[in-house]
Order: sequence, then C-alpha cells, then structure tokens
Amino acid sequence: MAIQLSSATADDPAVVQHLLQLAAEARERNSGRVKFVDTPAANALLNDLRNHPHAFVLACLMNRQVKAERAWLVPFEIQRQERLGSFEIGDLARLKEVDVLRYLERPTSLHWLTKRMARTFHAGVQRIVSEFGGDASRIWADAPPSARIVRCFLEFEGAGPKIATMAANLLVSLLGVSVSDRYSIDISPDRHVRRVFSKLGFVPEDADNDLIVYRARELSPEYPGAFDLLLWEVGRTTCGPKKTLCSGCQLSELCRSSNSRG
Repeated sequence: MAIQLSSATADDPAVVQHLLQLAAEARERNSGRVKFVDTPAANALLNDLRNHPHAFVLACLMNRQVKAERAWLVPFEIQRQERLGSFEIGDLARLKEVDVLRYLERPTSLHWLTKRMARTFHAGVQRIVSEFGGDASRIWADAPPSARIVRCFLEFEGAGPKIATMAANLLVSLLGVSVSDRYSIDISPDRHVRRVFSKLGFVPEDADNDLIVYRARELSPEYPGAFDLLLWEVGRTTCGPKKTLCSGCQLSELCRSSNSRG
C-alpha cells in the first residue's frame, strides 16, 4: 500500500525512510561521471579530480545568483582558446584579477556579477596555491571528516554554507570522494529544495534556511544532505514555482500538497 502524507504525518518513520530510499536511488542514478551541463568537454573538466580538481572547486565558487549550468561552464569557457586557452593551475595563478575579469566579460559575459566573481575566482586560485600547494584535491584527501571539507570551502572568499555543503555533497555522493562520516554535510536550501521540502510537509512555506537545515538534521542525523539531489531534481523538473506536474512526479504519493488537491 502506498504511503501518503494525507493519511500519515511527515514525522512518520515510514514516510521518512521511503523518502531516504528515493534519495539514495537518485544519487545512484547520477553517481560516477556527473553530467553538470550538456557540454561533454565541460563535464570532462569538472569530473577530472585527479588532474584538474581546482576546476570543480572554482566552478562551485561561481555558483551564486546564477543558474547552476552557467556557473558550471565557467572553467570550460575560460579554457577556450579565445580566452586563456588553458585551465592549468600554474597558468591561472599568474593571472591578475583584472585578467580574470576580462576573461569573464569577453567575448561574452560568463556571469552577471563579473566584477564580484573575478575577485572570488582570483582569490580562490591564490588560496589553492598558497594553502594546498596548487592541488585542490588536498581539501578532501585521506578520507577526512566531512566537517573538514565543509570548513575548507567556507574559508574561500564568497563561499557560504550553501556552497560549502553543496560542494561536499557532490564530492561525496556523486564523485566518489571518501570521508570518515557524513554528519556535517547539511542540506543545501536553494529555492528548489526549499519549495519541495515545504510541499512535502516537512517545513512551513516560509521556513528560513536554519529551519530547513535543522529539520533535515532531525530526519537524517547521520547524513542531513541525503535529501539534496532528489529534492533539487524534482524542483527543477516537475515541481516548479508556478507550474507543477504532480501526475509525473516521483514524490506524488508522499506529497502533502499533491494529496490535498485530491
């Protein structure tokens, strides 16, 4: 028999376990070589944690106030011949902030906050060189506690909790990075996650980030970010801010909002 929030509460352990199972299946579908964008060469660069781990880190730092796909493309676009023509850390380290700004702006703008992102990008490269010897993979080397990865990302200019936990979650859940625990990988409450979490009945519609984070910790204390990818996928595909496709949504049987419409 299907579990429905119309007859069970969001605190029902069976409901939570079913949601966690769906979340695990979403991570399994997407694990391995991650498709960040529709450009194969860009995906290859972002997935290359052995030779270009800084590409993933710097793309995460660009993921602010812009569609995710646009942020993920920044390293690939800078690597193009008409811009820098390289994404080797040594070549990036020689750039001044004004150089980064030029590459972000021309021949086409890569981000609408080009001046702020130029500063963030430049500072990020310099930190990778000074703190990690030019090898960003040292951030997650030797199966560290998840808190270390989150803390290291928080120390980059422009990276708040949402970026730091998103980065840690992607590394651990999809890119195969080993950690000793997942306690500190919180849910990343972007607009899609917030909307779906609320419609499922776990938080009020006007919940702030802290409430969403602590609710996820309550439901999945060993891995609060377990829900992230599933909720983000549903929010991007079937549960939009203006239009919902409840009949095709994998969470419809659990959704309080869907079931209340009868």
